[in-house]
Amino acid sequence: MLKLCGFAASNYYNKVKLALLEKGVAFEESLVWTKDTDKDASPLGKVPYLITPQGSLCESEVMLQYIERAYPQHPLVPSDAFAAAKVHELSHFMDLHLELVARNLYPEAFFGGKVSDSAKEKTGEQLTKNIAGFAKLVQFAPFIAGNQFTIADCTALAHLPLVSMATKIIYGKDYLAELPVRDYLKMLGERATVQQVNADRKANTEVMMASMKK
Repeated sequence: MLKLCGFAASNYYNKVKLALLEKGVAFEESLVWTKDTDKDASPLGKVPYLITPQGSLCESEVMLQYIERAYPQHPLVPSDAFAAAKVHELSHFMDLHLELVARNLYPEAFFGGKVSDSAKEKTGEQLTKNIAGFAKLVQFAPFIAGNQFTIADCTALAHLPLVSMATKIIYGKDYLAELPVRDYLKMLGERATVQQVNADRKANTEVMMASMKK
């Protein structure tokens, strides 16, 4: 059986978890905080990592690709080669050009830290540019890559709420507000799998925040 290692407050953990739930793949969850990671399974000490019968995998995008190939039931990637590439393109774009950029704001937005004014300005400019590019890729028809729920939706559910919240807190406005993200996330929230991921994320976030105050 697969073992997903990490913690449910992590958006990258949740994008893999949602894919497993959507595909109906049996898996175990192992609560591992960043300081406790297995450095052989995750050389950089990041979560999540996935323990498979063949060995371990790190990097969430790689995990999604493995899960799709190893468990082809309930596909989350189109069979057409180009359509599949567009799904991966969108998922990768959200990782690199939205979430990882917005992550510069998280220390102040979510954890009581401080981000310099220059860093905020640079991040805001980069997000404005990248979101304009993102708008050219997304479909919301009704799912983010078209009429099929895909791994891009798993990535979107994990990342887009954080981008919206962080920009609203830091800049006083949601940088994604001009896209139909709010209605899209509301639609996803009707799925039982998404409800489970969100409930587990909320519970684990409370545990994580409480531990940080000790």
